[in-house]
Amino acid sequence: MKLTVLSTSLDPVSRSRWMAGLAAAQLRAAGHEVTLLDLRDTPLPPFDNDTCYTHPSAELYHAAIREADGVFLAGPVYNWGLGAGAKNLVELTGSTDPERGLHGAWFDKPVTFLVSGGLAHGYLSHGAFAFGLMTDFRCVVSPHFVYATSAEWAADGVPGEWLAERLTRTVERGVDLAERLRNRPYRSIWEV
Repeated sequence: MKLTVLSTSLDPVSRSRWMAGLAAAQLRAAGHEVTLLDLRDTPLPPFDNDTCYTHPSAELYHAAIREADGVFLAGPVYNWGLGAGAKNLVELTGSTDPERGLHGAWFDKPVTFLVSGGLAHGYLSHGAFAFGLMTDFRCVVSPHFVYATSAEWAADGVPGEWLAERLTRTVERGVDLAERLRNRPYRSIWEV
């Protein structure tokens, strides 16, 4: 299958970025075609609904999401929600503009979240973001997700036992969901 992993943190020492890399490695080892895009390595401009579409990375991200059978979205929690990088990414790649030939890339995508937070009790901080993907783009959000704090890491980039097991299981279930949904005969559009 074609799967896209998106790392949306801009932090130079990002734990969600580590999860994105581990998930991509697991997916490749299972034989899937994987596109891993990282906002630190391949930045996007702020969304302005105008010149942002001409940025060299805009079409790269749009195509990676649009053509994927499933998306794994890794991001940090700030102020009880996903970081601004994730929101900016969705705003730019979710746009529909017939004059520019754009149709939102996110429609009907199975999405699995890999979330890093500072406080253990913030484990549902990505919920409003996930709800937005479901209602705006009819994404199917996997109920299996990772939420990890610094306590779940044995060392930089090295997950502890619980996190390693949770990440492996979450990625496997994200693949299962994407596989079951990839041959749907419909494509959603903007509607109330």
